[in-house]
Amino acid sequence: MNLALILVSLTAISGAVILTDILFWKNKPKEKSPTKVILEYSYAFFPVLLLVVVIRSFVFEPFRIPSGSMKPTLLVGDFIFVKKYSYGLRLPVLEKKILDIEKPRRGDVAVFRLPSDPSINYIKRVIGLPGDKIIYQDHKLTINGDEVAMNRDSSNPLHEMKPQFIEEIDDNRHTIITSNANFSIGEGYYEVPKNSYFMMGDNRDNSRDSRFIGSIPEEYLVGKAARIWMHMDGFEWPDIKRIGRKIE
Repeated sequence: MNLALILVSLTAISGAVILTDILFWKNKPKEKSPTKVILEYSYAFFPVLLLVVVIRSFVFEPFRIPSGSMKPTLLVGDFIFVKKYSYGLRLPVLEKKILDIEKPRRGDVAVFRLPSDPSINYIKRVIGLPGDKIIYQDHKLTINGDEVAMNRDSSNPLHEMKPQFIEEIDDNRHTIITSNANFSIGEGYYEVPKNSYFMMGDNRDNSRDSRFIGSIPEEYLVGKAARIWMHMDGFEWPDIKRIGRKIE
């Protein structure tokens, strides 16, 4: 279901009805009829729909985390806000960029549309920028010949079961987990094409990311993850401790 298309369509239809009323029907008496009902609903819902479309398209859009590929940064059941304007303003539905604002940086947590199926959204961490040469081996990243700093995080109570590390990419510090210290998936050499970005999940051994789907072209970027506004997995009580947490 393309929610953006539905919202834009409803907004356009209600707006067209209001415009028609202003231009042609305004001075005509309106008796109880289907036309009057349509007009009442159009006048009532048009401003609401327009506000939702503007906010959702250009400011913030809510997303729910469906998998554990970004653990421990994001958990299944996290509801997050994504800043749509971070990587430029795009027309709703068409996804055509109309204004550049800033470029993704290494360490950003970003939402993007899956190139093979743009109706599906993924969320991963930006690891490589256009032109970067990346080596991933033994859970360690090397970017353009420089090994990324990674230190064991012994403060995690489960670190013996699932090794947890603090990784530093440029000026970004974040936590990653691995399933087995002696085994890693998706090892290899990767070169990021022009106008594309290399994405990886923080749950390094349980993430379908650029190691498997390739680098993500810039036109598929949706926005930068900002904050968690709710956490609720299934029928459990909301975890209020995660509400308002900044995503880094």
